[in-house]
This record gives sequence, C-alpha cells and structure tokens, in this order.
Amino acid sequence: MRASNLYAPTLRNTPAEAEIVSHQLMYRAGMIRKVAGGMYTFLPLGWRVIRKIEQIIREEMDAAGGQEVCMPILQPSELWEESGRWAAYGDEMMRIKDRHSRDFCLGPTHEEMITDLVRDEVRSYKQLPLMLYQIQDKFRDERRPRFGLMRSREFIMKDLYSFDKDVEGMNESYRKMYDAYTKIFTRMGLEFRPVEADNGAIGGGHSHEFTVLADAGESNIAYCTSCDYAASDEKAELKPLDIPAEEELPLEKVSTPGTNTIESLCEYLHVSADQTIKAVAYQTDKDELVLAFVRGDHEVNEVKVINQIEGALDLRMADEDAIRAAGGCPGFMGPIGLKKGTHVLVDATVMKMHNAVTGANEADAHFRQVNPERDFDRGAVVVADLRMVSEGDPCPHCGAPLKMTRGIEAGQVFTLGTKYSQAMGAVFLDENGKEQPLVMGCYGIGVGRTMAAAIEQNNDEQGIIWPRAIAPFEVVIVAVNAKKDDQLAYAEGVYEECRQAGMDVLLDDRRERAGVKFKDCDLIGYPVRVVIGPKAVDEGVIEVKVRRTGEVYTFHREEYLSKVQELLKTL
Repeated sequence: MRASNLYAPTLRNTPAEAEIVSHQLMYRAGMIRKVAGGMYTFLPLGWRVIRKIEQIIREEMDAAGGQEVCMPILQPSELWEESGRWAAYGDEMMRIKDRHSRDFCLGPTHEEMITDLVRDEVRSYKQLPLMLYQIQDKFRDERRPRFGLMRSREFIMKDLYSFDKDVEGMNESYRKMYDAYTKIFTRMGLEFRPVEADNGAIGGGHSHEFTVLADAGESNIAYCTSCDYAASDEKAELKPLDIPAEEELPLEKVSTPGTNTIESLCEYLHVSADQTIKAVAYQTDKDELVLAFVRGDHEVNEVKVINQIEGALDLRMADEDAIRAAGGCPGFMGPIGLKKGTHVLVDATVMKMHNAVTGANEADAHFRQVNPERDFDRGAVVVADLRMVSEGDPCPHCGAPLKMTRGIEAGQVFTLGTKYSQAMGAVFLDENGKEQPLVMGCYGIGVGRTMAAAIEQNNDEQGIIWPRAIAPFEVVIVAVNAKKDDQLAYAEGVYEECRQAGMDVLLDDRRERAGVKFKDCDLIGYPVRVVIGPKAVDEGVIEVKVRRTGEVYTFHREEYLSKVQELLKTL
C-alpha cells in the first residue's frame, strides 16, 4: 500500500468533543469520523485495525470449536416477549415498527435469536455440545454516548453462544472460552485481567470480565496481592470485618438536632464514622422500597442490593413519602421500628458492630449503644454482603490486602444455564429419550472497544503505540524526499523486499516534508519505521526506528531485512 493513495486525513489539533486519549488519537490519526452522537465511520486505517482484531478472534473461536454464523440485526418483538425481556430491557433498546405496525428492535444482543435458531434444529443430545458465534453490529440507545468507541450507540461485537446437555458440559464450554479469551488478548499484546463480574441484564450465573488495564478505564478492579483473585468493584466479595468484642451497653435514644449526615452526626456525638450505621433508601422499578444499611465509613454497592431483591431490575433513590410510609424518617433512618414487610438489608459487617449509632426513625433523634445482634429484628432483616470494596480490604480467598486499579471491559463470559431455553422451549432428548432444556453460555468481545482500550494502554505524547498484532501496518517505509527519483526508487525496492518477506508494510511516498511524515508515523503508531534518505542511496545505510522504545538503529542494506524481522518478533 502506498501512502499517496491512502485515505488517512490526519489532524494536528485535538477535536473539542474528544474527552479521552483513544477518542482523540483515533480522530487525529485519521481512523474514525463522527456521523452522529455515538455513531462513527471507520476510515481505512481504523478498519484495518478492526479487521486484525476480528481475525485473531475468529482464529481462536474456531480453534475452540466455534462455528461462525450471521444473524439478522433486526429482531421481532415476539422472541423478546417469549424470554420476558421486551418490556424489561429498558430504554437502551432501539425499537422500531415496520409498515404493518409490527414491533422490532435493532439487536442489542442475540440470546433470543440464537435460542430460536437452535430450538428448531437441535433435537438430540448427540448434536451437543454446540458453539455458534458471529461478529456483527449491535445497537444500544445509550443515554449519554461518550468517549468515542468506548460508549457508542452502534458497535461491533463478537458474541458466541454455547449449548450443552448439562451443567458439566456448560462449565467445560465456559472453560474453553475463558482460555480462548486469554489467548486472544495475549495475542493482541494487551495487559489484561480476567475479573469476576456481575451478569447484569443478560442474567445467568457465573461471569468474568476481561479487563484491559488502563487509567482511563471506567471499571474499578479489586485484585489480591498474594493470590490470583480479581473482581470488579460491583462483584467483589467481602467477608464481614473482624471487630473486637465490647461490653454491650443499654440501648439509648438521644436527641441529635440537625444531624442528617454522617459527618454532622459524628461531630455532634464525638464518634468516628466506623461507629455509625448509615442508611440508603431506594425504590425498585416496581416501586418497592428497599432500605440498605452499611457502616458509616462504607459505601453501598447497588449491584449487590438489587441482587437481593427478586425480580428487581433497576434502583432509584427513594422519595420521602415512600420512606415515611414505611415508618422511616429521611436523614434519621435506622433498622429499628420499621413497618413489617419493608425490604430491610443489613451489611454483614454491621451485624458485628457493638455500641453503634443509628437513626431512630424520627426527626433529630438517633439510637446509640446499638448492638445489631441484640437489637435488630432478625426475622425482618436480610443480612448480606452489601458494601463496596475499597483498597486494603481483605481478600475473600486468602485474606491478603486487596489493591484497586482501573480497567476497560473488553470482553465478558457468562454462564446462562437454562434461563433462555426454558423460557423459549429450547429442549432436546437426552440419552433416555426425555426432554431437557439446553444449558447455555454467552461470550462477548467488543471489537471497537478493544481497539480503543489498546490505545488507552499504548500511547505517548506523540500518538499511538500499536502492539504489532493489531497495528494497521507493521512497518512503514519512509522516503525522506520522494521528489528525488533515486530515493523513491530505493524506498520502493525496500518496500518490495519487505512485502515479499511477508511483512504488512506501507510505503510513505508522499511528496511531503520529512518532518510531516515522521510526525504522522508517530501519531498513527506503526511499530517499525524504516527511513530511506541520502545515506541509504549513497552508502547503503538504512535507519530503523522502533516506535515503542524510541530506539534508532542503522543497518546496511544486506542485513536490514533480517534485523527488522528480529525487531518485529519482540513487539
């Protein structure tokens, strides 16, 4: 490929709307252009990266036993109604009507479609296990699309679905996909961690996110310093903290005027936050009131809260009328004295506290010397792990301190069990001729998101630093002065030699100043730059620069090819 024919309009200035590095650099490097909020056109350089990512994914999916299919993007509402998700999925689903007023959606995911496909064809255990995948556009009407490809409304995803005859088979398919994902992100040259995660709207049981480590990541990850435990902050398990025993003092109600925050309460009673019990009130999508209680220095994990309420899909902050109807008082809530039937959730660490302070459910009043095991109605409260992880918390597996880092979710693997097959009647005949529901798994990789994550992890002040496996071109040959026939001819010869050697190579034959070309090389991030200038023509000396390290080498014509090949192996 010649740069003079390449459509790659680079920019020197950063677009005002681009908030994070990957968005800025993809725009400046001529890889994407915005069409509308959350919608982008891939230009040739960007599309080459996408295709390389897809190729690695395809190779590993095929090696693990996956078979590629292509399902429609447009999905009929009837399938989603069968699974119960048409009404439940929420405003992110892009819904449309055809000319006959029939309801459809632009697929945000394909569980219903793939289950419908398989239920009509798979009838015997002899046809299992089965793994089908596609790489295709998905659509989600994000409330606030932002960060370029990181949170867009139209995006490319690889989604594979596994079908097995039993849980053991599903777990084996899950292991295969976990291993395949590990190979995929390793081959891409990315630093990543598989972390335990929540399944969210997909449903099901076990799940891992494959998270590319990057400061700009929107995922918080807790990981152990001594064992291999890692989890998203939404999923991280926390055991009750060890709290030293104390002599239990009698429960006492005290006046606490104006102390409707933990900070003001601590100041008024001269106590520390870890001696208080904090309340957070929510309402579910079904308007059920949920009161969650954690220690005053801890934060409530809303994902853990919603997982405790059967059938709940969403939470919002509760209104005052709902709180008062349950016997609570905004700003002064506590678990003691609430009306029966209220969802009262108490973090397990709270139950270990002694002589604590909590709201008395009346204005300007608190209880002190609260001992939850003694004072809470154990028949009316649900005790669970409700709090958000923080750095230094003990690992649930080995007890060592947890550390926190940030990352970008690029892929996720789920076990679904029979959630969709039972709802949609996807059954097979087992060895005894008895009907059984198919046992499923679901495995996704955001292709464009992976591209953005790679840039977030690999960049400097000059631009992108692509890992070799997914770079738009591995090597760029730069003719310093393409207006000089001898330099251009020499560069063309080197280009042809590299191409014949199997390298993915670009010849920068533009009649631009050398400085412009070098800046574009660094901005776009080609792993290796080969410079053909006067020394090459006159002395046979070729300059080679490695983008990642900035190291510059000089090689003679007879050795440069093998040296470039050696350098590529290290990238």
